[in-house]
Amino acid sequence: MAKRGNFDILSHYTWCIPSVADMFIMLLFLLLGAVIGNVIVFVFMAVMEQAAAMEYGTLVSYPVMFIPPMLWASSVSRRNALSFKGARLDNNHFEPLGAWACAALVILATFTCGVLGDAAGSLLPPMPEWLETTLKSMTTGKFWVNFLCVSIFAPFFEEWLCRGMILRGLLVRKVKPAWAIVISAVFFAFIHMNPWQAVPAFILGCLFGFVYYRTGSLKLTMLMHFTNNTVALVLGHISSLDEMDTWMDVLGSGYWYVFAACVVLLGLAVNAFRRIHLSKPEGNIDIVPAAFDD
Repeated sequence: MAKRGNFDILSHYTWCIPSVADMFIMLLFLLLGAVIGNVIVFVFMAVMEQAAAMEYGTLVSYPVMFIPPMLWASSVSRRNALSFKGARLDNNHFEPLGAWACAALVILATFTCGVLGDAAGSLLPPMPEWLETTLKSMTTGKFWVNFLCVSIFAPFFEEWLCRGMILRGLLVRKVKPAWAIVISAVFFAFIHMNPWQAVPAFILGCLFGFVYYRTGSLKLTMLMHFTNNTVALVLGHISSLDEMDTWMDVLGSGYWYVFAACVVLLGLAVNAFRRIHLSKPEGNIDIVPAAFDD
């Protein structure tokens, strides 16, 4: 039997290699999950105070949203497992940098990319007040609830979908790596459902996708996602920053000096990942045989 992937739960999806058409199927299942999640929030609002209902309802409804696409992908993988080759979602191609150096570099790259993303976000019109209130509630409520939803659930489920399924599928199906990365980043941006999150999500999605293409490691992209979201969460719980929504607000006139430094640091990090040996042109994703092949 073929060996399982690094994360046992991820091995259930090894033989599901989504095509472009499958990408839209997964999106439809995700939207179905979002509808179910909203129903759960309404149920919570019917039995408890509104603020608590939104907080705890989101904690429950967020992972529920991903259940339909995960069930579909698992079903496809089981159906394909006996006859088709698969591809691991999580791989460990870190040489010559090494795992710890890669982890340190992605944390640095994610932080710098987040700072740079503010410049693109500043070109958008002001965020509607209702949306701003909703987003702030995700980083200013009970810390443990916010941490579970923003720093644990979001990195796991969104990276499973956008890099582990969508990008991996495109790469294995021989879509040009640059296009595969951009398409998966657009998908990542779209599922955020508003331009104020979609623009930085697209920028980060391109970086996450590049790292996944070079290393095949879903652990690294989850770490990157965790870093980005946890920084936002921690800043949201610092009372002196309540009126500051972006790094431009926090750094003031010094932002552009930091911007220049971040450009250099991000360039160095990206160049370091370019040194990782590619096992194949479509990226460092390990192909595995059918489930019961020797």
